[in-house]
Amino acid sequence: MGAVVGLFGGLGLLLIWQGFTSPARPARTRRFAEHTREQLAQAGLSNISPAQLLASQLVCALLAATATLVLTQSISVSVIFALFAAAVPRLLVTRLRRKRQADLRELWPEVVDNLTSGVRAGLSLPEALTAIGARGPEAMREAFRRFGSDYRTTGHFNDSLNRLKAALADPVGDRVCESLRVAREVGGTDLGRLLTTLSSFLRDDARTRAELMARQSWSVNAARMAVCAPWLVLVLLATQNETLDAYDTPTGTAILLVGAALSIGAYRLMLRIGRLPEDRRVLR
Repeated sequence: MGAVVGLFGGLGLLLIWQGFTSPARPARTRRFAEHTREQLAQAGLSNISPAQLLASQLVCALLAATATLVLTQSISVSVIFALFAAAVPRLLVTRLRRKRQADLRELWPEVVDNLTSGVRAGLSLPEALTAIGARGPEAMREAFRRFGSDYRTTGHFNDSLNRLKAALADPVGDRVCESLRVAREVGGTDLGRLLTTLSSFLRDDARTRAELMARQSWSVNAARMAVCAPWLVLVLLATQNETLDAYDTPTGTAILLVGAALSIGAYRLMLRIGRLPEDRRVLR
């Protein structure tokens, strides 16, 4: 236990020393924090800060190291599983982010249909957007209610629309909001036709992506099982003292580190090869 605490203490001191000695680190840290904050917002976790996410990773690593050390009495195995546990919170954020984006992608055509109905009924564009907060999809009502309250308070459509985009934190939402901004600024009588075309485009895009993801899921899940299998075997072997003694040697530790690096590299390569084109927020 003391060795694990010393390892994490030394790692923390090293990170602090690098933070004070590296001149380029503040800019990199700021970019990383902004990227993490955006991912948390896209996952629907805006109330969690990047520092809290990092703290949760450290807590998971410490708990995994402690539990593994108590069960196996092996420092090498404990360190490896601590590194894996440290990645769990960030993987959960990524999973929640993708699930939320997929859910919103399915809901946006309904939102655009409601806007079309409101505009054809004689509502102005801000009024139609505000009405989404009352009769739109349940998952998106709160953001549109805040838009309506903000617009009634300030009267500035563009500023309220920017805050709506920030609250939704969704690439599809960015495109929809910018289309509405252009339609309001240009004016004309083609807003209903524009919204109908946009709704059709969003439905086709969501349908195509859903089919591709359904076909891809079997291969991705099989690859994940292939990556996890060796480490499940290690957990089973860890019940034998001879195995633990072998992994606590320098050679055994090197084998574990190389295996962990290969597993992580293979998993990342699998994700890169099999990933679909991802929407990015280029219209913020």
